[in-house]
Amino acid sequence: MAGAKQLELDSFLAGHPEIENFDLLLPDINGILRGVRAPRADMQQVFESGAYMSASTMLLDSRGLLPEGLEIGLADGDPDYPCFPVPGTLAPVPWSGSPSGQCLLQMYKDRSTPYYYDSRQVLQRVLARFDELGLTPVVALELEFYLLDDDEKRLKPHRTRIPGTSLMHEWPLLHGLDDLHGLDAFLVDVEAACTAQDIPIGTTMSEGSPGQYEINLHHVADVELACDHALLLRRLVRGVARRHGMAATFMAQPFAELDGSGMHVHCSLLNAEGQNVFAGNAPAGAPEAYAPELRFAVGGLLATLPESQAILAPNANSYRRLGPGSFLSAVPSWGYNHRQVAVRLPPADDANVRFEHRPAGADCNPYLVAAALLAGVHHGLVRQVEPGAMVREGQLIGQGSAAGPHWEGALAQFENARVLPDYLGEGFCATYARCRQLEASHYRAQVPDLDYLWYLGSI
Repeated sequence: MAGAKQLELDSFLAGHPEIENFDLLLPDINGILRGVRAPRADMQQVFESGAYMSASTMLLDSRGLLPEGLEIGLADGDPDYPCFPVPGTLAPVPWSGSPSGQCLLQMYKDRSTPYYYDSRQVLQRVLARFDELGLTPVVALELEFYLLDDDEKRLKPHRTRIPGTSLMHEWPLLHGLDDLHGLDAFLVDVEAACTAQDIPIGTTMSEGSPGQYEINLHHVADVELACDHALLLRRLVRGVARRHGMAATFMAQPFAELDGSGMHVHCSLLNAEGQNVFAGNAPAGAPEAYAPELRFAVGGLLATLPESQAILAPNANSYRRLGPGSFLSAVPSWGYNHRQVAVRLPPADDANVRFEHRPAGADCNPYLVAAALLAGVHHGLVRQVEPGAMVREGQLIGQGSAAGPHWEGALAQFENARVLPDYLGEGFCATYARCRQLEASHYRAQVPDLDYLWYLGSI
């Protein structure tokens, strides 16, 4: 085993003699963490030879079932491949009922070739394009989620008490500090767990609906690491919530009448000297004065937004968030300091000029979203794609009543994509589309309870 890996393992085991079991976490194509539990005594072998898991694990649907009709699985005998720990991801699991550790895995076809359908490998292929340009993407992710209670009939948003009373808040508490103080024990444990796992969280805020919150992650100049942080934060929040008698969900739209939950991606680009190539002295209302690299990056993002939709919104529930009246745009648009556009330019000093990409749901696979967005950025830079008219600060945008995009339509656009296959891989894109289409067809074939409520009594 390489010296650095051996040192990491030895140091962790020496520092945590109480830990006897490790969760080995493998993100699948949907961004769902699969894995196995390994005893402490096996970790040396895991670091040396990998933990073997079936190749089809990568392609399971949201229910954990393998879609039929794929070349992977029954057709090829479903071989096992080695999964090696991602450096730097060994960490304790503070919310576990017994002393436990965890680490992320990446699947390999052999000891040196990352497996084609591992979403980390897909992101790595895109990042290699930026290495060729001498540019380093810097990203920060923001995740929204709901805390939930169970009244034995249905799940409902967790509500905090009005201070000094036994009454519950009934209304949205956007930026409400009393709401955060009501969750103090939970938030303290989240912060402590993030510290233990080296997840760099920033601000936490109450969002626009009861029980909804947002946690921001600090920016890092390592996109894979930023995506690791996002995925592990989702696991952490759910685990800590469970210890506090609640559930947590990162579903895009868990309640029809409340706000959806997104994953906003902030991104800038550094050159070889560490300078932000998006920086400039552009006034807010003069898009033509922005650095050309920023305009072209936004232009590429907008050009590829339609074919990226199936990655930004990967599930049936994702599209409930994109309907009429939602406070975001699923159509190509950009603007300064405006939250109704798809690509927002937040107020910032020159060194921190960046774009904020807003359409992705909190239920996404962070690695694939980052890969799709950076593919759009790279495409815009090398093709010098202008973004078109800019939405100005304060400009009113009619939300209209037109239906938002739907799952099958997004998958059709993804199948006919002209840019993404060159970056993500034609084989990967074909398999991703097939997996999601099969899940969509199974979902549509179900008869929901709503059908009985609406029609059983009258038809």
